Amino acid sequence: MIDAHHHLWDLKAVHYPWLMAQGVERFFGDPSPIQRDYLIDEFRAEAGACGITGSVHIQVGAEDPMAEAKWVQSVADATPDWPMAQVVFCDLTSSDLSDQLDAYQQLSTVKGVRQIIGRAPGEDAVTGTNDLLDDPAFLMGLKEAGARGLSFDLQLIPELMEKTAAVIAQAPATPVALCHAGSPHDRSEAGLATWAASLRHLSELPHVVCKLSGLGMFEHNWTPQSLAPIVEEVIRQFGPDRVMFGSNFPVDKLYSDYRPLWDAKRSLVPARHHDQVFKSVARRFYFEA
Repeated sequence: MIDAHHHLWDLKAVHYPWLMAQGVERFFGDPSPIQRDYLIDEFRAEAGACGITGSVHIQVGAEDPMAEAKWVQSVADATPDWPMAQVVFCDLTSSDLSDQLDAYQQLSTVKGVRQIIGRAPGEDAVTGTNDLLDDPAFLMGLKEAGARGLSFDLQLIPELMEKTAAVIAQAPATPVALCHAGSPHDRSEAGLATWAASLRHLSELPHVVCKLSGLGMFEHNWTPQSLAPIVEEVIRQFGPDRVMFGSNFPVDKLYSDYRPLWDAKRSLVPARHHDQVFKSVARRFYFEA
């Protein structure tokens, strides 16, 4: 089985400005408990105890994205019994995009790129990442990634789904993985209804798959019952052949140990879909493409 969305960090090897900021409350809460090394051995112990045997490392805001990618490659090389793909950061609007992608594709673990479009309404208003959708270079970069056999990990909020779908619909050859079920940040009944309606814009695109990951970031005291409407709606819209499990550890470790998170999602996904959601979709998307 595969965890399709997690992070690792060695704070001596790579610097993460967002992670090490002091006294800064983020949209997902207080990061101070995870301001420490989170290495492959700890992750394997937690995930492996639940039957996970491989994973996908997602870039996580390193000051030097290439340094992060090379470090992740070194971790994968040192642990050949743990298959690990990685998704790297790349600014798809860069004038030297081709050179950047050439360099990344020298690393055997690199299977995709991520450039965050939206994290949370408050932070997005400050960072301006939403503006990517209005930049023609972003679409061009998205197409180039796909032409190279790379996927794109999409992180955004429901308010941006319709506009984003109009952009990525123009890059049908680029496989897209929607992170964190599209970040349904408003967990009220009305908020979830709005999210579900917005999600339809993305689920109707056949080249988009969806990750059941990061669901604790906007609901720290989640329960299986509170997550049920999200899991059920994702499977209803995407179908089990376009849904994959991700832990978002160690960020979601702020709210839960691995086992309760795993047990909750296993209980919410119908048993007949376990093979797809917890193994075959991620394997096909990240390892066999």
